[in-house]
Parts: sequence; C-alpha cells; structure tokens
Amino acid sequence: MQIQPILAALKRHKAGTILIALQIALTLAIVCNALFIIRQRVTHLSRPTGIDEQNILAVRNQWVGKPPSQQVSVLMATDLAALRQIPGVVDAYSTNSYPLRQGGWSEGLDYKPNQDHSTAHTAVYFADEHTLDTLGLKLVEGRNFRAEEIGRMDVRDKLGPPTIIVTRELAHKLYPDGSALGKVLYLSNNPTTVVGVVDRLEVPWVDNWAAQWAEQTTLVPVRLAMSVGGFYVIRTQPGQLDAVTKTVSKTLYALNRMRVIDPKDGVERFSEVRAKAYARDRGMAILMGVVCVVLLAITAAGIVGLTSFWVGQRRKQIGVRRALGATHHDILSYFLTENLLISLGGVIVGALLAIGMNMWMVSHFEMARLSLTYVLAGVVVLLLLGQAAVLAPALRASRVPPVEATRSV
Repeated sequence: MQIQPILAALKRHKAGTILIALQIALTLAIVCNALFIIRQRVTHLSRPTGIDEQNILAVRNQWVGKPPSQQVSVLMATDLAALRQIPGVVDAYSTNSYPLRQGGWSEGLDYKPNQDHSTAHTAVYFADEHTLDTLGLKLVEGRNFRAEEIGRMDVRDKLGPPTIIVTRELAHKLYPDGSALGKVLYLSNNPTTVVGVVDRLEVPWVDNWAAQWAEQTTLVPVRLAMSVGGFYVIRTQPGQLDAVTKTVSKTLYALNRMRVIDPKDGVERFSEVRAKAYARDRGMAILMGVVCVVLLAITAAGIVGLTSFWVGQRRKQIGVRRALGATHHDILSYFLTENLLISLGGVIVGALLAIGMNMWMVSHFEMARLSLTYVLAGVVVLLLLGQAAVLAPALRASRVPPVEATRSV
C-alpha cells in the first residue's frame, strides 16, 4: 500500500481529516489525565488504616444535662464494662476520635519545649490499655499502656500525658537513624516518654492537607471525660458485627437513659465510616470513568460516521479500482491505512496536549505528574479504537462491486 495516494486523498478532505484528528487528540489528552486521576483516587480510598476494619463499630454517645467531668468518668467506666460483656464483643474503649472520622485533634511533637517549629505533626487519639486489642493494632516495639497510667481529661484541661505510643512512620520521622522507644518528647510543651510503637494507624482526616502525615499518629493514655460525650469503639468477633450493632444501643440505654445516641448514625460500622469518608473520591472516580467511556464512544462514532461518508462518496472510485484488479484486501487496507495515518497525527498532538494539561494541573492544583505509561497506554488504546471503528465501513467498502465504475455518481 503506497502512502502517497492516501495523503493526496486526505488533502482533498482537509476539514474531515483535521476534525477527526483533533477529536482523537482531545480524547487522548482528557482520557489519559482522567485515568491518572482515577488511579490516584482509587489508591487513596483503598489506603489501609491499620485496624481490624471488618469487625469494628463506633458509637457516638452524648450525655443529657451536662454532668460534671468526674461523674462522666464514672458513667464511661460503667458503659465500657457493660459493652465488654455483650456476647460477641472482643474489647471496647472510649476515645475522642478514630481513623477516617473526619474530625479530631492534632498536635506538634517536639524534641524540646517551646520550639519555633514542631519536629513532627501528629494526630492524637485518646486511648487506654484496651485500645490496641480493640483496634487490632500490631505492637512492633515496646509495651502497651498500663492501667495506672490512664488519666482523665476535660476539654478545658491541657494535654500532658506521661507516656505515649506512636506509629512506626512517626517514629521514623522523629528518629530516622534509630529507635524512638524510651525517648523523651514534648507534646503541648509537656515532656512525655515513648513506651511503644505500633505498625500502622491512620489519622482521622482524608483530605489532601493530611496526606503527607497520614500515618503519623500518637496514642495518649487519657480518657476524655467531657460532659457533651464522646466515642466508644468496639471490636467484635468475626461474624458478630451485625448482632452486636443491634444490641449496643439497648445495652447503653438500659444502663442510663440520660444520653442521646442518634438512631441514624449514632452506631456505625467501620465500613460505613470508610464509605462516608471517601464518598467524594469514589464519586470523582466514577465521574471520570463515565467521562472516559463517553469520550471514547463519541470518538469511535465520529470515525465510523466520517469513514462511512467517505465510502459513500467514493463508491465509483472504489468500483474503478476493483475493475482494474484491486482485491477486497486492497480496499480494506486502503481505508485502514488512511484511518491509521489520521489517528497517528491525532495521538501525537494528543500526547503533547495530555502532558501540557497535566503540567497545568500540577501547577494549579498540586497534582502529581502524569506518568508516561498512561500516555503510551492511551496512544495504543486510541489507535486500536480507531482501527476497530473503521473496520465496519472499510469492510463495506471492500464489498463494492466493479460494476459501480459504470454507474453515474
């Protein structure tokens, strides 16, 4: 197949050729960046929290009448003792927040008091000696909290725990060349000693601002005895989550009616917490996927429509070539080659446009740089799509009989 006659024919159809090439270029640029965004979102929403997610549920408990801090502490201890007695419950503890809740506390960890800039930023979870077992955390260094270390704190009090447990990532951030175990740090300008290191525990937030320190988490041995209430986190035995979820509210109300547990989301399985936290990422991924499918369908339809139009215009020309000895394969190859040349022009422009679009988004939206793998994959997909789209009109052209040469246009 000689390329020169095909190029000459395309010059006579400049408008259609340029239109299809530009459509392919725009589709490639948008699809490459959309797929890159989808991969980022899926990676983000699939990030592990480090806890036993399948068997965890959280209860938001609010007290009625604003009881004093000391009374709240007694009420919480009674609640936790009862929750641990529910059939199917492994353990439970009270806290100010938990992974993916989209709200919580954060502090700076320092090597010395009154530093100008914190050494590391960390999320702070209130915990006790039951926390590691409840969340299913893996202790890689040191020990768990002891019962006598657990303090009580109201919202007006200043955070100053004598000991803390940190995540492996936070420990490496603080001491990249050694162990954090036994080191004295300053939390809220108060000295505290690292007594344990857990493998992984994610912060409560999933926003971009927390991405750089997503696993820099600190457990403090404190029960937050606030009059407005707090959270109970419960771990169940495998297969018992549904049964325990139905029982929790009844158990707590039987102990004390002076509380509020929202019937809609007061008791949440962790799967529901994850779905709510990543709803925006999941929606963006679905939207980008729909955009990719629609663009590819429109591009394929455009190629089919233009090629079908050209076949209708060239029926006499095709008939003449058939009469002069051109085979079915020759006609088929002609249209496939013609479309391949248009697609090549489109994907070259589209690759440059995809990279340029990504560079613009990197500078304006703090996105990661587009991998060339996506561009190369997009080029291959668009070329294959173009050839698949032109196949039906090309086959129809190859079946034009030689007698068409004798008919008037």
